[in-house]
Amino acid sequence: MNAIDKVLLAPYWAALKIRHAFYDKGLRKSIRAEVPTIAIGNVTVGGTGKTPHTELLLRLLTEQLGFRASSLAVLSRGYKRKSRGFQQVTVDGSAKDFGDEPLQIKRKFPNVTVAVDKNRMHGAALLCHPEKIGEDRRSRKCRNREMEPAELIVLDDALQYRRLSPDVSIMLIDWNRPVFRDHLLPIGELRDLPSRVRSADIVIVTKSPSFIEDEEKERWRKALGMREEQELYFTETAYCRMEPVWPEGEPRYLYSKRLVLFSGIADDRPLLQWLSGDYKVLSHLKYPDHHSFTRSDIRDICSAAQAYPTAVVATTEKDSQRIRDVRQVPETLRSRLFRAPIEMVFVGEGEQERFVASLKARLESAASKISASRQ
Repeated sequence: MNAIDKVLLAPYWAALKIRHAFYDKGLRKSIRAEVPTIAIGNVTVGGTGKTPHTELLLRLLTEQLGFRASSLAVLSRGYKRKSRGFQQVTVDGSAKDFGDEPLQIKRKFPNVTVAVDKNRMHGAALLCHPEKIGEDRRSRKCRNREMEPAELIVLDDALQYRRLSPDVSIMLIDWNRPVFRDHLLPIGELRDLPSRVRSADIVIVTKSPSFIEDEEKERWRKALGMREEQELYFTETAYCRMEPVWPEGEPRYLYSKRLVLFSGIADDRPLLQWLSGDYKVLSHLKYPDHHSFTRSDIRDICSAAQAYPTAVVATTEKDSQRIRDVRQVPETLRSRLFRAPIEMVFVGEGEQERFVASLKARLESAASKISASRQ
């Protein structure tokens, strides 16, 4: 980065530095929710895997730590949604109402309460006291008021929201885009100070290779400037068997080994690399991240598919949430359209167990402090 770039970035850097200093020194107040909270986020613009890691957390909380799904809640701002205020996400809702990522989480974990609210403090309060939903004018149109009070809230993309202080903070960093080699917007892709990594309890390097030497892990710790008490983990992306977007999807297309792909995500390179291992990718239509598909887009996709009548049409799990918002998708596309689900897997023997043990201890400590504060 040259001197001119440094001058251009100075006001943004100073504004971020001052904002965080106000919260760190108590000049601006941060509060905690009435129940334990886990915040997951990053300092980079898009593409670090917040949604699949939120899903990983939900699986571990229910399968390893004994939480009932109905006692858990996920709170997101609902990026690019058209609705306002607090809304409880429903499985039959639309990405326009809730955002594609909260909708994806709800459809994969239907018994977990998923809600959207730009004001995280307001949203967390309603999740703890759902009986107040009907009393609040900003949330009176919430579709489903029959929900349990949350016993634990996962705060999606909340590390920049300093007004609500989480009990456990998890920072995600892309292996391919390390923050120590990046710069603030608009020169680079950082939306927050790279030094904010030091504020997280847990750091997870995502999209990692399947095997990492201990020396390499230590190099990451030093490069990130991590404190001794911070924990560092690495995860890799595991692609699952493709599944139909609509019930009428015909599996026979999967056996053609020929594929037409369309995607609207921040980084589609890992997906393309995985698909290329089993399929010949004949055409790839690219759209912006969080793109709202239109009928014109559907015509373009159908046109590409018609050129290869035996090929399967594939998209990402996140894109599949948004394309279902489009009315009157032709049957010829509905029967051929499949999505590629992903899961995040810890790299290294015993790393998931170490993470679960740490998370359990942190949540028990948070619950004890909350209980003591009520006495």
